[in-house]
Amino acid sequence: MMKLNDKVYDVLKWVAMIVIPALATAYVGLAGVWGWPYPNELAKTAAIVDTLLGALLGISTAQYNKEVNRDDIG
Repeated sequence: MMKLNDKVYDVLKWVAMIVIPALATAYVGLAGVWGWPYPNELAKTAAIVDTLLGALLGISTAQYNKEVNRDDIG
């Protein structure tokens, strides 16, 4: 069972929703201007990591909601 405390969950959610997409977008945009290497590879990697993180957070949320609903019933 995967259970995260509120602080860890909030930080990981912020990273998944704001940090990874913002950094990837900035890098890809600037790579075209400055000739930085591997913009496509970085964008794909960021999307994969972000999707994985989102899935793990979704599992954590589902398990939390299941526990809350079970506590409400019992």
